[in-house]
Amino acid sequence: MTRDGHVAVLTIDRPEKRNAMTVGMWADLPGVLAGPAGDPEVRVLVVTGAGPSFCAGADISDLLRGTDPADPMADVRRHNLAAQAALRDFPKPTLAMVRGHCIGGGVELATCCDLRFADPTSVFGVTPARVGIVYTPSSTKALIDLIGPSMTKYLLFSGELVDAATALRTGLVDRVVGADALEEEVRRFADVLASRSALTQRATKDVVAALTAGSDGEAAVAPWYRETIARGELAEGVAAFAERRPPSFGWTG
Repeated sequence: MTRDGHVAVLTIDRPEKRNAMTVGMWADLPGVLAGPAGDPEVRVLVVTGAGPSFCAGADISDLLRGTDPADPMADVRRHNLAAQAALRDFPKPTLAMVRGHCIGGGVELATCCDLRFADPTSVFGVTPARVGIVYTPSSTKALIDLIGPSMTKYLLFSGELVDAATALRTGLVDRVVGADALEEEVRRFADVLASRSALTQRATKDVVAALTAGSDGEAAVAPWYRETIARGELAEGVAAFAERRPPSFGWTG
C-alpha cells in the first residue's frame, strides 16, 4: 500500500504468478484496507496489479489444501469473502485500474470496487466451470448487478475470456483507456474524486448499496440530509459556486 497525496494505491504484487491471490493474501487484505479506510488523509483508493496483469485469480494450488476433506475450499472461501466484503465496504471511492489478466478472483476484486478503468490489453473471465468450483452467491450477485443475469450466465457457464471492448459494452468496466495513458488518466480521475465532497460520496455509496440490496434507500439517506448542513458541506459548496472558486470540503468521514 502506498499513498500519494489523498490517493492510496493498493498493488497486488506477485507478478511472477500474474498476481494470483494465495489464501494468505486473501486473509491479509481486510487488515491492509483498514489503514487507509481510517486515514482522514485518504480520499480515494486505487487497486491495481504489479506488472502486466491485474490479478489472475486465486492461486489454484490452495484449492485442495483445506482442513475439511469434504469441502477443502472452505478456508479459501472464508478468507476470499471477508476480503471482498472489506473492499466492497471501503468507505471511500474505490477504482480498479486493470491491465492484462483479470480472471476469477481478479474479477471479484474489480467488481468490489466502485469503478473500473481498463486498457486494451485487459482480458476478463470468470472460470469456475473450468475447474468445478461452485461460485458464491455474493460474487454472483456482484456480477448480476453490473452485467445482468444473461451475461453472468455466459461467463460462469463457459469460463471463456472476453476482451476489453466486450467488457466495456456489457458494463463490466466503465472506461477503456489507451495503454500508455491509463495510469495518468486514473490518477487524474482519482484527483477529481478527491476534490469532491466526501460526504456526498459516502452517502452515495450507502444509498446505492441499500438500493441494490432491495431497500428503497430512505433509511440509508435520511441521516445524510442533516449531516451536510451540520458539517458545513452544503454551505461551502454553495459559497464556492457563488465565488467561482474550487470548494474546500472539510468532512473526511
